Amino acid sequence: MPSYRLHYFPESGNSYKLALMLTLCGERFEGVWTDFAGGVTRTAEWRKTVNEMGEIPVLEVDGVRKTQTAPILLGLAEQYGRFGGDTADEKFELLRWLFWDNHKLTGYMATYRFMRTFVQNGDPQVLKHFRRRLDDFLGILEQHLKHNDFAIGKKPTIADISMMAYLHYPCDEHGYDFAQSHPAIHAWLGRMAALPGWSSAYDLLPGKRLTHYA
Repeated sequence: MPSYRLHYFPESGNSYKLALMLTLCGERFEGVWTDFAGGVTRTAEWRKTVNEMGEIPVLEVDGVRKTQTAPILLGLAEQYGRFGGDTADEKFELLRWLFWDNHKLTGYMATYRFMRTFVQNGDPQVLKHFRRRLDDFLGILEQHLKHNDFAIGKKPTIADISMMAYLHYPCDEHGYDFAQSHPAIHAWLGRMAALPGWSSAYDLLPGKRLTHYA
């Protein structure tokens, strides 16, 4: 079986996506806490030895470093035969929602949450802009989940793992009470949390936490 080492920090939803996928597939991984707040990922040495793109997470598979969450998720789904699409139409829909999440939902939520909660004196106009975009994206997801149990129908896929990651963090971090504002998303998050083996990011990814400013 492959040996996994995951470079992460606990607040990274992208790190959580990989940790959760491995856990749901019954795999263990060695966690490598990374001092993101201390700026280690921006150093020339870290980018030379860990990830030239300067990003977390990094998943080492038998010593081979892999980066970018979406292609790693796709590879793991194929390897373990879980959380992928079965038909050509399902595979297309999976990619459609996975790419939408990376470009829209995760892309904006990760930045908004970080600026809102972990950056001192965040620019209120920037936060207002991000919040307006997120309201739109969450509205799209809410409407979809009113008629679908999961992203592509009746079963969870890596598209769901990807989309739920940043949304499952505590509401005091991202500022949304989904039970009140987006009940279909809230119910979907509950279905994801009911999957055998599911754990939250702060349970799967221990280590020093970022300072809250919100």
